[in-house]
Amino acid sequence: MERIEQFVMAYGVEQDRVRALLPEGYESLRPVLRINAEIRDEARAYLEFNAPVAHRGRRGWLNLGHWQSPTLRFCREKGGVLLTAPFLRLFYRGVGIAGGCPAEKDNEGCFFPGEAPDFRPAEQITVPKEFCDCEFAWSFHPGDARGVSIGKTLPAFLEEVRQTYPRLPLTAENAAAIPCRQVLGAYIVRFDRENDAAGLRAGPEERS
Repeated sequence: MERIEQFVMAYGVEQDRVRALLPEGYESLRPVLRINAEIRDEARAYLEFNAPVAHRGRRGWLNLGHWQSPTLRFCREKGGVLLTAPFLRLFYRGVGIAGGCPAEKDNEGCFFPGEAPDFRPAEQITVPKEFCDCEFAWSFHPGDARGVSIGKTLPAFLEEVRQTYPRLPLTAENAAAIPCRQVLGAYIVRFDRENDAAGLRAGPEERS
């Protein structure tokens, strides 16, 4: 059994820029990128960077990169949690307002191209979430995406194709270079995970 503190944050981006990263057979669903972070047993940190897609008749999230301790570190300060890596700074702080259980439509699981298994079913979480404030900054390269929440949850809708960008490799670095329009929402959820439960899991090696 692991004690999990999970933070989920989504931010809006230009959808055509996301489309330029997707491999053959993947369809972009919304103009969104998502960061999922976890603190496990108050000892280890894990983070995923994902985009919403449809693929092989399933709708879920495409993994752009994932990292874990010791590359990813965390500390508690100023009433919140700071997660850092050489390429990321992420701070979040709960605001004490509870919401429903984290249930997302179109989320059957997460695709991990090139790994085994390459699709991992979504974890079922049945405890309420707590909304939070957050701020983030990618720093693979100067000018990478950064943003700050504005205290409310905003929607994101499918955008029609307006511009065709040159194809780019599916990497976290390329996704992090897409400017953040606005943080759309963030929450924290705390729960116990069975050791063999499906959900956020690092692969055999960290990927970026």
